[in-house]
Amino acid sequence: MLPYVHRVTKYDPADRDQHGHYTGAEPAISDHGPVEAAYLQAVTAFAEGTGVDQLAIREPEIGGLAHFGLEPPVDGYGLIGLFPDGLAGFHDGAQVSITAGLALVRAMLRDNGAWCRLEVEGAFAVHVGWDQYLYVGSTRPCETALAQTRSLGLFPERLDASPYDFAPDALHVQRPADADFWARVRWTVSAYRATFLEETYVANASRWHRLTRDNIEAVRSQLAPRAQLAVWPDLLTDVDAVLASLPDMGVVEILWEDEDGRITSTVADETQCESVAYRIAGARAAAVVSLVVDERHPLFTAVLPDSDGILRARWQTEPTPSDRDWAFLKTLRRGQVVTGTVTSIADFGVTFVDIGGFTAMINIPELSWRPSNHPSDIVSVGQEITAEVLDVDMVRERVPLSLKAVQEDPWPQLAQRIGQVVTGPVTRILPFGAFVRIEDRDDGFEGLVHNSELDASPVERPEDVVQVGDTLTGEIIDVDLTRRRITLSPIQAATAGLRDQAHE
Repeated sequence: MLPYVHRVTKYDPADRDQHGHYTGAEPAISDHGPVEAAYLQAVTAFAEGTGVDQLAIREPEIGGLAHFGLEPPVDGYGLIGLFPDGLAGFHDGAQVSITAGLALVRAMLRDNGAWCRLEVEGAFAVHVGWDQYLYVGSTRPCETALAQTRSLGLFPERLDASPYDFAPDALHVQRPADADFWARVRWTVSAYRATFLEETYVANASRWHRLTRDNIEAVRSQLAPRAQLAVWPDLLTDVDAVLASLPDMGVVEILWEDEDGRITSTVADETQCESVAYRIAGARAAAVVSLVVDERHPLFTAVLPDSDGILRARWQTEPTPSDRDWAFLKTLRRGQVVTGTVTSIADFGVTFVDIGGFTAMINIPELSWRPSNHPSDIVSVGQEITAEVLDVDMVRERVPLSLKAVQEDPWPQLAQRIGQVVTGPVTRILPFGAFVRIEDRDDGFEGLVHNSELDASPVERPEDVVQVGDTLTGEIIDVDLTRRRITLSPIQAATAGLRDQAHE
């Protein structure tokens, strides 16, 4: 916030009632003459007093469906001739000279249809409000500029702040169109085969791009600086269904792709839908997008950062569920311990856990160090658990957790049991051997008795020697900590027993 802020107007403070409302005779529109020139001279004086010779355009916009100015907007929004590249030069962060900045102030004073903040970060600001109210902020008192402003017949009044200062949404962390964003775009295009990218390069002005696997980088290179981006599902090839979905009342944006691949969009209300329907009758694909914020449902959104990767654009997109997930995932890191509630257990063995509004998952091998047949043997729906984050996948927006990572690993203790003789039931028989539970508990560890260790004689079929449920005694001859495998040998157990008898 700048320390010296003044409201500069043509309205005499003496002509205000007890509520601060102006009751004088000055019109609330520009005279396009000496009063307007006085405003511009005042801005020049404050800029000189602050020591700035360039201004940055911030949060630019052009007239939308409704115009609230007292003067009718003009073609070109008062921007014609101001930028070498036309409207493309009117973007957030664009640097303009004081002369061009004054032309923008003039266009705003005249309600030409364009608006923006003009600022030098941390030093200077010019905001144009309704009814010829001008707000100038500076780091300096600018006493000479104040005196000159008064001599021009204008009235500067000291304020604590400009009512047009940018007010960020503290509850929403804006997603930048960074490497993670474009990786997700590529993944989404692969999943949908094609998607649409909405590029809002100035508030109330957008372009649409159809994204395929082959053109993402080409489209990306043509985007306006600091543009707002929204990724949408592909258009519908059933154009008749799109036409049938046009509303009986209200304003919508209608998109269509012609046979040559050109994309056109138009905003229409119920009185214009018939003519639009005629225009898109031969389209290859089309879609209807609501202009009501609560009814607009892109897949995810972002804002372009600057070339150095820093997001300096201050405007924000309306967050989608994917954007909120992204903001949460940015707070996580691999190895972090989180607490959540089990929300569901899938038949295919995955446990889903709510961790602060985001659904993470635990695959069955990560539920416990001990064997189990189903996750419900270990956890239950509604149970609160603590787990470790194994990974944060920003592209697929997935977070795998590990419950066993926060538990003590029993395998090093098992490795100390090599040489012990154990007895347990046969639980499974496979072509290469039999598994024996070596602990007296349902989730007890199992050891493998290979065919070669089942009997002194060669064994081709383990079921010829043992059956499931039989009790088998064997010596633990190996514990593979890497592969998590225990190997038993009844033959060596018998040999050990003979040795013990001989010693006796």
